[in-house]
Amino acid sequence: MNCPAPVEVTYKNMRFLITHNLTNETLSKFIEDWPFDDGAPPPNQIVDDWLSLVKIKFPEEPGCCIAVHCVMGLGRALVLVALPLIEGGMKYEDAVQFIRQKRASPLPSSKQLLYLDKYRPKMWLHFKDSNGHRNNCCIQ
Repeated sequence: MNCPAPVEVTYKNMRFLITHNLTNETLSKFIEDWPFDDGAPPPNQIVDDWLSLVKIKFPEEPGCCIAVHCVMGLGRALVLVALPLIEGGMKYEDAVQFIRQKRASPLPSSKQLLYLDKYRPKMWLHFKDSNGHRNNCCIQ
């Protein structure tokens, strides 16, 4: 199977580049490498680390783009990009469809889709106002 070309997914102030497997030469350009099993949902620690990176990176470097990869750039990469979209207010079905409009590809595995369906935002990409109340606005 041919790997699809890299594609950029932009939502609110977030930009992601979904790509396929890296080479030893390109791996050094990535900030982190958090492997998890093909066809499986990401472990909780990876999700927490990933969302923490997203929460910090975009406000610190407006306009930056975070590249996300897996072997084919289809399942695991799509799941990781869907999580911040869900955190930013999208329903999981809309997040998956939004990404698939940019990158025509098969759906992630049924385990990954079930994970996204059951995922509940942790409000990582939302903040509290000066009175300590949660604000529904995404950090821009």
